[in-house]
Amino acid sequence: MASYASRAKSDIARWLEAGLIDGPTADALRRDIEANERRSLSFGSILAMMAALLFGAAILIFVAANWEAIPRLARVAALFAIILAGYVGGALLKIRGHAAIGEALWIIAAAAFGGSIALIGQMYHLTGDEASALITWGAGTALAAVALRSNPLTVASVGIADAWLFVKGFDYFKRTEFPHFFVVMAIVLFAISSWTRSQAARHLIILSVLCYLVLFVIDYSTLQVAIPLAIVSALLFAVAVFAAEPVDRIVQLGGRLPLHALIGFLTGLAMLQMELAGDASYDSGFAIASAIALAGIVAAIMLGGRESRGLRWVAYVGFAFELALIYVVMLRSMLDTAGFFLAAAVLLGILAVVIIQIEKRMKAPRAEGVAA
Repeated sequence: MASYASRAKSDIARWLEAGLIDGPTADALRRDIEANERRSLSFGSILAMMAALLFGAAILIFVAANWEAIPRLARVAALFAIILAGYVGGALLKIRGHAAIGEALWIIAAAAFGGSIALIGQMYHLTGDEASALITWGAGTALAAVALRSNPLTVASVGIADAWLFVKGFDYFKRTEFPHFFVVMAIVLFAISSWTRSQAARHLIILSVLCYLVLFVIDYSTLQVAIPLAIVSALLFAVAVFAAEPVDRIVQLGGRLPLHALIGFLTGLAMLQMELAGDASYDSGFAIASAIALAGIVAAIMLGGRESRGLRWVAYVGFAFELALIYVVMLRSMLDTAGFFLAAAVLLGILAVVIIQIEKRMKAPRAEGVAA
């Protein structure tokens, strides 16, 4: 988007110089581009975030290493001073135009808050486990994201929520119930991401919900999760393709809802196929599910592939996975392996021809536009 914005602004200047548009129109176009431009992290911003995380870790390790030598009141005061300095200092720097450094200081403050939970809990012998500490840390980071309207803090709070999900989801020996509370966390964080305008957080939340469903399948019946996931994802894909603008105004995913819907569709069918592949009596069901998956991949490319290169790559990877899965399952039951290879080669060749034709048709309008 940054390169597009730069090109659009240079085109506006050229149109203004050529007399194609007047001054007020040029100003209105520039303001619209700046208002809708998607801000991406520069390399310097990424380095600043990495430096902030390392700096925060260094401070916490230093405090922990000298924990016993520091008086108790001084320990608590030092930790809160780091948090306060990070948030207040970051806000001041951002107001003065140093956004990357300001956001980096907020990350330091959030990391210091998480470390403070562990160190103060150890100092006062507070009861609790890692999951409870992650809940507290994530809630504090989310509140800071809302107060400061921070994109990186929103992403950080989603990452902490994901850590909580995996700590609870994979703790089979101590877990008493499945971590369904993650659904509530995901809804709240999605609302926060709308307030903070964090598109990256929304993408991460959707992928995290898919991980939650995979964990749910591991513990419960596959059919109760996989089939609804595939159906709902297919419906979302259709809505996102045929009503792209109004849907994207609601979800604010930069037009990438079809990509997430395709991932959900393929995930649901893959879980269903793996369940059916374990029983020879369900070979026909596995074949039907495989056919639906392949048809869905082709339909996704035809309907949404022109607008999204990422969707096409997901579709290609999904096809490769389906081919490998069909091979592994059918090799178990087919006596004539050569026959399967022949059928797979024909299928692959046909799909390759289809994909080549699709790619050519997708490139043709662009070439005509350039020629015009």
